Amino acid sequence: MSQYEEFEIGQGTDVTIQLNLVNADGSKKDLTDHSVAATLKKGYDDSAGEAVSFATQIPAPTTDGTVTLTLTNAQTTALRKGRHVYDVELSFVDSDGETIIERILEGRFNVTPSVT
Repeated sequence: MSQYEEFEIGQGTDVTIQLNLVNADGSKKDLTDHSVAATLKKGYDDSAGEAVSFATQIPAPTTDGTVTLTLTNAQTTALRKGRHVYDVELSFVDSDGETIIERILEGRFNVTPSVT
């Protein structure tokens, strides 16, 4: 089951979110051979193509369980003000060659207009 988190961001700002993933026993999750994807949309059923993909990174050492998500100021400038939904998925290929995808985080972004 994924975690739920809400964020507030301003249009025209750079956004970086760092996730520190842990196992059930509290140890750092080993993200070796994992990949991460994250998308932000105005609504779940958005078919207008307003989806924005985060730049994602699993920095070294991958055994630290850290994931970084980034949106540029150009990306946030293009977002309409108001609520948006997002999710973050972690994937890896298991020993049987099957791709396993786990939603690790989901929630809402509230985008506020810029004054400057």
